[in-house]
Amino acid sequence: MRLAIPLLLAGTALLPRSATAQTAAPATGAAAAKQIFLPEDFTRFAPKTAYDMLAQVPGFTLRSADQERGLGQASENVLINGERIANKTGGAIAELQRIAAANVARIELVDASTLGIAGLAGQVANVILTDARKAGGQFEWRPDFRAHYSRPNRYRGSISYSGKSGVVDYTASLEDQAGRGAIGGPELFYAADGSLIERREEVFHSESDTVTAKLKLGFDGPRTSKGHLTLGYSPYWGPVYDKEQRFRADGNNSTRLRRNRLDGWMYDINADYEFAFGPGRFKIIGLRHFDHEPLVSTQIDSFASGAPDQGTRFGRNSHITETIARAEYGWKMGKNDLQVSFERAVNGLDQRGSLAALDPGGTFVPVPFPGGSGIVREVRHEGIVTFSRPLASNLNLQVAGGAETSSLERVDGDVPARRFFRPKGSVTLGWQPDKQWDLSLKLRRRVGQISFYDFLAQPNLKSERQNTGNPDLVPPQSWEAEMEVGRALGAAGKTRLRGYYHRIEDIIDIVPIGADGEGVGNLPRATRFGLVSTSTIQFAPLGLAGAKLDATLGIEIARVRDPLTGAMRAISGTQDRWAELSFRHDIPKTDLAWGIDASSYHYQPYYYLTEVNQENEGPWFANIYAEHKDVGGLTLRVQVGNILNARHRYDRQVYDGRRTSSPLVIRQVNNQLIGPIFTFTARGSF
Repeated sequence: MRLAIPLLLAGTALLPRSATAQTAAPATGAAAAKQIFLPEDFTRFAPKTAYDMLAQVPGFTLRSADQERGLGQASENVLINGERIANKTGGAIAELQRIAAANVARIELVDASTLGIAGLAGQVANVILTDARKAGGQFEWRPDFRAHYSRPNRYRGSISYSGKSGVVDYTASLEDQAGRGAIGGPELFYAADGSLIERREEVFHSESDTVTAKLKLGFDGPRTSKGHLTLGYSPYWGPVYDKEQRFRADGNNSTRLRRNRLDGWMYDINADYEFAFGPGRFKIIGLRHFDHEPLVSTQIDSFASGAPDQGTRFGRNSHITETIARAEYGWKMGKNDLQVSFERAVNGLDQRGSLAALDPGGTFVPVPFPGGSGIVREVRHEGIVTFSRPLASNLNLQVAGGAETSSLERVDGDVPARRFFRPKGSVTLGWQPDKQWDLSLKLRRRVGQISFYDFLAQPNLKSERQNTGNPDLVPPQSWEAEMEVGRALGAAGKTRLRGYYHRIEDIIDIVPIGADGEGVGNLPRATRFGLVSTSTIQFAPLGLAGAKLDATLGIEIARVRDPLTGAMRAISGTQDRWAELSFRHDIPKTDLAWGIDASSYHYQPYYYLTEVNQENEGPWFANIYAEHKDVGGLTLRVQVGNILNARHRYDRQVYDGRRTSSPLVIRQVNNQLIGPIFTFTARGSF
């Protein structure tokens, strides 16, 4: 796989380039870097929604919005009618799944530097909708069933309806984002001398359902003003069942049962209003998110000898809040586009934690749980100025600069609030030397995100590991350089290569806390270097009409200095190589299609102070499917997943104290069954 990227690029460069597969816009000024895709370019895929069309754009990789601090600069590489969808409930990608394909006029691929939207780099998809949109709805039902261990996933799906009444556009939707996970099989425990001391047979399954009801309203106000209001409510459930039968070499056999109960709910309110003011346009955005997350995790060990049961119960009743107010003003000065933005964000976590131990009588008795409860709050202000202009007919520049100030504190603690000032910004260049090539370069100063949960104690019952809360945690900062090169291959497709280098300060990893504690914290510095290749290969020039291959291949080298050994190692849990391959064949002159998807992801170990563990699934997941695009107006698909029998692998070394100075106690090795997954999909419009 290390040679896959150069091999793929070299291979695509040799394919025919006799014709273009798209209708190109006139190559003048900033539009020189624009490619246009019309609805007829997607006819063979029988798309039901705007998202279905966007997903088939050759050589384009959808990039969802990062869950960054506040709304901040844009990160999602999709626009609708030239506008960024600034929310935290799925952004433009989620909106397109509720827009009928019939309401799409065209999709434009443009270079981010031409848009005047801070934060974007590389190619951006701009989905242009028709002026006269038809009322109608879409639905999808996508149940799946696993052959082993898991409960059926019967209700995953969505339904939405969009229309217009007077000056108001509306979309109402209901979606069940349901997921299932399951593994089973042996867990083997070895002593330091390699002898088998325990064998466990595990059955694990988890179910998650988030049911979201959402109403989005858009309205045209006086003159050119316009606004949007989005309301969402989501109850959710996330039970976990994990049973281990333990067979020990010393005969002290037992059974461990762990159950998680999570029954929460959240709501989101998002509003914006835009109007002409002076020489430009003024936009205000407001957002409110609230999440009630009550988690109870119970673990009980029962012994074959008849000894009293032992158990632990961890409870966490959390309220998570985010409130954002943002203002943007943009205007033109000749060839220049300028924007000034200000944002205030308040984030909070109120956690009431509890810990209890099972007494011989079978009752859970509370035990001390220092650091398990608390209130964490951050108040942040940000100001950014963005300047964009064409330097030549095929060269565009964007410069964004500003800073943020923040106050971070444990509200119920005795430590004063910590205050920070952090400069941030970016410089982006986009260049298209001819119709086949495009290049973008971005330099950025970025402030990262942290989880407030890491400020408080969060025990891991399964691993019997205490994760100490860290009140000194701070967000990481980084200098980032990114370059992306694209090459159009005419009728044969398109290929892109993205390279990046990040130099990070205060990287998040596992650190010592106190005399003998450990938890999530900051290490002084780290680096990340990666290459990602994205290609679409059309097989029509090779004689197989209607067939294409989408391929994404990536590698990353991430390095940090270990806080115990002082040696350089990978950042804990880094994804260091991955591959996604998707072959699809739409059989000409029929409504039939079939395809094969394959993916592989590899992750580096987690380095704790007393253990090192690594978890991967694979080496390859592969699915095969057949699809009929018109069964009474429906698109039906049947898929068999995991046909290569990918397995769950886990390797863990546990030490009798700090791993630098203590002997190895046990090594755990898991090689467990996942099994086939059967999925049925029905999609349609009304």
